[in-house]
Amino acid sequence: MGKMDKKWNWSKIIGILLFLTLVGSIVYVTVMIFTAPSVVPEDEPYMKVKSDYYLSLVQCMLGLVVMFLPSFFQRKFSIEVPNYMRSMYFIFLYCAIYLGEVRDFFYVVPHWDIYLHTFSGAMLGALGFSLVSILNEEKTVPMQLSPGFVAFFAFCFALACGAVWEIYEFVMDGALGMNMQKFATEQGVQFIGHEAIRDTMEDLMVDAGGALIVCIAGLLFLRSKRRKKKEKDLPEHEA
Repeated sequence: MGKMDKKWNWSKIIGILLFLTLVGSIVYVTVMIFTAPSVVPEDEPYMKVKSDYYLSLVQCMLGLVVMFLPSFFQRKFSIEVPNYMRSMYFIFLYCAIYLGEVRDFFYVVPHWDIYLHTFSGAMLGALGFSLVSILNEEKTVPMQLSPGFVAFFAFCFALACGAVWEIYEFVMDGALGMNMQKFATEQGVQFIGHEAIRDTMEDLMVDAGGALIVCIAGLLFLRSKRRKKKEKDLPEHEA
């Protein structure tokens, strides 16, 4: 019991830090919206303008909402989200919203977007794996899925979530004139043809790569667990 409490405390501490960071970022971004210029100055082409801070504000507010999704699903559907998944989820939101959007890691750190999508693919794959495995072992749920199908579902779940995120980026780009899908340069010059969809396809591919690694590891774990269970039950049947 003490070990479980310690794990929960870690995820709770990370969640509190994320909440305070997002609230502080919202205050900071709101102030910058009133002080930032509306257009990029010619002498400072990389200065952030109002539209950039509007994007950061939307992301921070959305982050505050989605950080409570694990607790919502736990209360609404009685699904216990593992503590390590909560911690991974909070860390991802911190890296994506605060470091990525507020601290400009998407531009400061090379390939930051790829790192995040790889991590999110692995995290979502682990989440899909955990949810199905929990239901698979629940006695009140009449479902017994093979390890291969559980891994396949987890992989598809991660890819589906990645596709939904790309749809969100596309809608935000069109509605608010943003560049979340990196279809244009920082100076506003739009890419053409294959280059225009490069960022989207790279995101989906690294999502798939991260999910595939986790799903293969989970598949091997489930098969090993099932084999050990059969070996343990074998003497009982023979007796």
